[in-house]
Amino acid sequence: MPERHRLPFDPIAAAARSWEQRWPERDRMEAVTSLMRVHQLVITELDERLRPLELTFARFEVLVLLAFSRRGSLPLGKIGERLQVHATSVTPLVKRLEASGYLTRNRHPEDGRAVLAEITPAGRQITERARAVITDAQFGLGSLDEEQCRALTAMLAAPRAAAGDF
Repeated sequence: MPERHRLPFDPIAAAARSWEQRWPERDRMEAVTSLMRVHQLVITELDERLRPLELTFARFEVLVLLAFSRRGSLPLGKIGERLQVHATSVTPLVKRLEASGYLTRNRHPEDGRAVLAEITPAGRQITERARAVITDAQFGLGSLDEEQCRALTAMLAAPRAAAGDF
């Protein structure tokens, strides 16, 4: 990956110091800002790595959902639910994947209003290629060891549960 421009200071720590001078909850502000920044950095890295395959991480997630489903297909609404995005965000992802030949869209056989996305053999092949890219990149978390990854996952379970994620 290309070297990123590094700032000579930690902008989140600087923001936290300024926050603390004006408002309460510095620790939570700093934690959530760090979490969001790591999210941005990881997505940027994974998108850059997937670019040669003409994929983004969001499109890869759609393909993985379909590959993991029993029939290789899911209604667009279900894809949105599982990815926790609005249905209107799913449509452009699906259209792009369909244009690439990685999935097809068909009317749901039991619910004529719903549309099913179904992974194609080419979609399964590109999913496996993209999976190798993502795992080789250690999901963008190569600076953490396995124990740290498990600890991070456990730490994030409480706010996810409190928000009704599961």
